[in-house]
Amino acid sequence: MDRRTFAQALATAALAAAAPALPAAENISPEAASGETPFPLSVMLWTVFNDLPFEQRLAKVAEAGYKNVQLVGEYGKWTDAEFEAANAARKKLGIHFDATAGMRHGVGDPASRDAYLADLEQALVPMKTLECPAMIVMSGNVVEGLSRKEQHQSCIDGLKRGAALVEGKQIGGEPVRLLLECIDPEENPRYYLQSAAEGMDIVRAVNHPQVQFLYDMFHEQIAEGNLIEKLEKNIDVVGLIHVADVPGRHEPGTGEINYDSVYRKLAELKYQHNVAMEFKPLGDAVAALKKARLGVHAALRG
Repeated sequence: MDRRTFAQALATAALAAAAPALPAAENISPEAASGETPFPLSVMLWTVFNDLPFEQRLAKVAEAGYKNVQLVGEYGKWTDAEFEAANAARKKLGIHFDATAGMRHGVGDPASRDAYLADLEQALVPMKTLECPAMIVMSGNVVEGLSRKEQHQSCIDGLKRGAALVEGKQIGGEPVRLLLECIDPEENPRYYLQSAAEGMDIVRAVNHPQVQFLYDMFHEQIAEGNLIEKLEKNIDVVGLIHVADVPGRHEPGTGEINYDSVYRKLAELKYQHNVAMEFKPLGDAVAALKKARLGVHAALRG
């Protein structure tokens, strides 16, 4: 066991010892678990059921008890018939596509600004077809020759230009939103926006209701930690939460993040946007997703 693994094991044990007693997810009744949470729950589809056809993947998500799904451009090469089949499946299953990702260009490089805006304009077409109202936006990698200050400002300027493009637009009765995401330095050491604090500052500087921050708990725990204080100070700019535990990007409860405390804080702060499971299950994916969903109910009943 190396020093980092040993430290993570100690942190996990300490969190478990310090956490107040909560009703186990397995002890939540079906009636209680079928009730609504203060915030909608979703599944980021790239993490699960990748060996199945798209419609069957949606069916598995519905089997696990979720009504929302997030995409990463799976539809990039679909035919009209495939779009029709996907829409028919989601409607039959009662599923809503709440966000997507997959644009090739980010907001951090001023030299690719026109390409990023073209990506966004093109993306609005399948988003409208699938009734998916939110696009996840990346900064892109560090640009050689640009200072941190210049690249920070490029993110602000790029999001402002994107906001102007989507301003007033709605899809499925919801405002089109742009959601800025960070990536931790272990996953991509070349990525520019590795700090949630900086990402939140960027979104605040853009100051547009259709531009918000995607707060990925997994990435931020690795990058800087201090997850809950950032929620308390910046909940007004947070438009999406992504959930996975550290290390390994597995389901909540397998690592060092106290998600019970996170869920309770979100409810306390009256957060109402989606909380999406973006973890790689250690075992059966349907069972893991069910347990994660029940875990939210258990935490909020504690």
